[in-house]
Amino acid sequence: MYSNTAFSLLTFNCFGGPSWTTPRRLRTFARELNLLAPEIVCLQEVQTNLALRLLLRVAADYANCAYLPGLRAPLGSILTLARAPINVPHFIRYENQGPWFGPTVMDQLTQKGMLISHLEHGGRPVVVINTHLVANYGANWQPESRAAQLQQRQLHQLANVIHNQASEALVFVAGDFNLPRGSWLYEEFLTLTGLHDPLDGDERPTYRPLPGVPVRYALPIDFVFVRIPPGLAVQIETDFCFTGKFPYVGGGQGYLSDHLGIQMTVRWQAPSQADDYSLLAA
Repeated sequence: MYSNTAFSLLTFNCFGGPSWTTPRRLRTFARELNLLAPEIVCLQEVQTNLALRLLLRVAADYANCAYLPGLRAPLGSILTLARAPINVPHFIRYENQGPWFGPTVMDQLTQKGMLISHLEHGGRPVVVINTHLVANYGANWQPESRAAQLQQRQLHQLANVIHNQASEALVFVAGDFNLPRGSWLYEEFLTLTGLHDPLDGDERPTYRPLPGVPVRYALPIDFVFVRIPPGLAVQIETDFCFTGKFPYVGGGQGYLSDHLGIQMTVRWQAPSQADDYSLLAA
């Protein structure tokens, strides 16, 4: 016997740095998050421990979380929130972070990496990898660019981690990749990993440049990729969220971040009995 099941994931670079708007934006984000009600939430740029504590307090519908504590912020400034228990979460730092001089010093201080969470849903193991890659400050993704080459090394490390996940697991890879959809880095990464991007070809930007930032940075750089296990038939829905301005909790209004969120829902038929783990033919 089988029953329909759905798993929803949301990723969002929440721009949670030390700013006078951050508390109101994060409280408003938590209010809107409860309306969207995804099963798991991948957050990037949780840049202070104050922002971390605030998110854990106001996202009351999410009783489980994963992060690695750091001196001033969670390592990688990434946090994963979940409704279901997370089994053995762990953080892997990217081996290459860029030089300690120049703009990549911020990436070094953040210790960017990947946060891996294991859970179960609908009778199936689920792996969620929440990540934030080094920024490409010159917006130069040509193969000879040193910034692009650094991103490529991080993507190769991420690809190795993805390959190590169990073949029967439904694998999600979500976050701020700091590289545009359709670039050679994007195409190479999908080829290496076998991941699927349901928004492939969508050129709508996920980054909204702040005042003074050149418009050329407005690109689709945030993603939710998925790896479907062999033999599992699924339906996938994906779209943007947090695209407009919101009335803030505490007064005023504005955008929740300089990024848009992405929500993906995957539906499949799951065994209705715990011991019935046979898969549907694709």
